[in-house]
This record gives sequence, C-alpha cells and structure tokens, in this order.
Amino acid sequence: MEIEAMQEFSVVLPQTTAEYHAHVYFDPATRPAAAWLREELERRFPVRMGRWREQPVGPHSKPMYQVAFGPELFGQVVPFLMLNRQGLDILIHPESGLGHAGDHAVRCAWLGDKLPLDIAFLERIDAGELPA
Repeated sequence: MEIEAMQEFSVVLPQTTAEYHAHVYFDPATRPAAAWLREELERRFPVRMGRWREQPVGPHSKPMYQVAFGPELFGQVVPFLMLNRQGLDILIHPESGLGHAGDHAVRCAWLGDKLPLDIAFLERIDAGELPA
C-alpha cells in the first residue's frame, strides 16, 4: 500500500471515546445467568446499568440490558465479561460520536455469537429521523 493511500484514513483514539456500552443478551433460559452477571458487574465496578429489556428493542433482536462504562474501565470490564459471560452473547461498542450505526456494526466486538442487528434503524438515528 502506498503512503498516499494511507492518508485517506483517519485515526480514532480510544481516549476520545465518551464511554463504552456492553449489551448482554438473554432469553428465558439464560435470564438467571444474565441476572447473576448483572449483579456481579454492579458489585465490582462503577458501571451504569440499563433497564431489563424483556423484548427486542431498537436495533436489538433479542431481550437484553445495557452496561455503560467509561474508557478507564475498559481493561477491567471487558476481560471480566470474557471470563464470566456464562455462555451469554454480548455486544461491546464505543460511543465514539461518529455514528450509532458504525459504533454497533463496525467499531464493535462480540463475545459469543454475533447476533443480527437492525442497522437501518441506527442509520435513521444517525440521519436525525429518529431520536437517539
């Protein structure tokens, strides 16, 4: 790759990310594991827990709850989730300010299976057609 082509890319520095979100997905059979993980996260880390979403909501295709945490906790929370997810599927993404669709679909990591997301829904938020 030539240096001129590399100049078309822009760097996003992790320290510029406002916060990170982890979406913990569950179903009726895995809800006890999700509850246990939620309690452990709240007990061990200064995270903000979202509501239990018992039905798919927004771009999410399964019930879930959100865990919000600052960049300074990334190195603690993400390994904890990796080691203690109890078979749950978890989406981890930044709140980069560069767009909800990209944060959920491109600038993200999955623990477990990658689940379908309604990216068109997120694109509508990015376009200002829906509230964030």
